[in-house]
Amino acid sequence: MKMNKGMLVVVGLAALAGCAGNKAVKPHGASATASRGTSTQASGAGQNGSMQGTGMAGANSGSSLNSFSHMVHFRTNSATISGVNRKIVKKNASYLEAHPNVHVRLEGNTDERGTAQYNMALGWRRADAVKHMLEVLGVSGSQLATISFGKSRPLAMGHDRAAWAKNRRVYFNYKYFASK
Repeated sequence: MKMNKGMLVVVGLAALAGCAGNKAVKPHGASATASRGTSTQASGAGQNGSMQGTGMAGANSGSSLNSFSHMVHFRTNSATISGVNRKIVKKNASYLEAHPNVHVRLEGNTDERGTAQYNMALGWRRADAVKHMLEVLGVSGSQLATISFGKSRPLAMGHDRAAWAKNRRVYFNYKYFASK
């Protein structure tokens, strides 16, 4: 009997340890929660993945999903969309408006500096800022989901200004929904 209880404890701890790596989606705001759908958990689809073959760009679409950037960058400690990044959001908005059945997950990321908690919150603010701009431009909130990865998914592995600049971003992950 002691052996069985011991095994149950080991199996339970192993199960908990296996769940520890999963990123939970933070519900914030009714519209954001409603737009997330049934699952917005971190997927294996990387931010470097190709959009080829997803079948989301219609034959009659004005622009191909691959014809514009899917990444918006930010200044240090900022969630303000400025300069060329506004144009990137506008191009994504035009595509989403022309394709109302297409969904995108907006993935907020930060550089490595700061605490995990601060960076997670900053990633959320960045993703929400992009979501808000898309909605102002006419995109339906039901097409949008947000998630923050904080500093856990660096694009550049360096520890300098150039790497940090690349890591401060929101990625438009169209592939996340295409693979479901």
